Amino acid sequence: MDALEALRTRRSIGRVKDREVPKELIEKIIEAATWAPNHVKTEPWRFFVLTGDGRKRLGETLAQIAEREMDEPATDEQKKKVEKARNNPFRAPVIIVAAVEPSDNPKVILKEEYAAVNAGVQNMLIAAHALGLGAVWRTGKPCYDREVSNLFGLSEKGEVLGFIYIGYPDMTPPPRKVKPIAEVTTWIDKE
Repeated sequence: MDALEALRTRRSIGRVKDREVPKELIEKIIEAATWAPNHVKTEPWRFFVLTGDGRKRLGETLAQIAEREMDEPATDEQKKKVEKARNNPFRAPVIIVAAVEPSDNPKVILKEEYAAVNAGVQNMLIAAHALGLGAVWRTGKPCYDREVSNLFGLSEKGEVLGFIYIGYPDMTPPPRKVKPIAEVTTWIDKE
């Protein structure tokens, strides 16, 4: 699959089969992330691969965050939300947690460290697609909670930027429509 085709045909795949993904494929996906551009060559990305029971601690942390955010965690409806949060990591056989650990180099601009990790995540999504896997990048308020960063041993400056759920696709996503480039591009060729 050529690069432009991969970019055009990649879709978020939220439903995947409960089937083991070979470690070699996950390593290729992570390697693709490490080729993303990053200023001052800081390589600020950190990745944590969760499989099998390794997803339980994340589920418990997400459940604690959900419970903490509730006014009345004792209601049946609230209990269902907590249980859903606890089970979220089990939606795919593999989760790659992508995080940033910003450099102390005074030449580094913090936003550029985040941009590098985000570019790495895009590379991961495209690599997963090219390898025949489905992937979706999930974030949301709990993702950025300090408890999640602490779970993965990140520094005070470090932060989780997303959960990439990966598996063999169990859905066919609808075609995607994007705005024509004329609507989002301004050509400036004169003063």
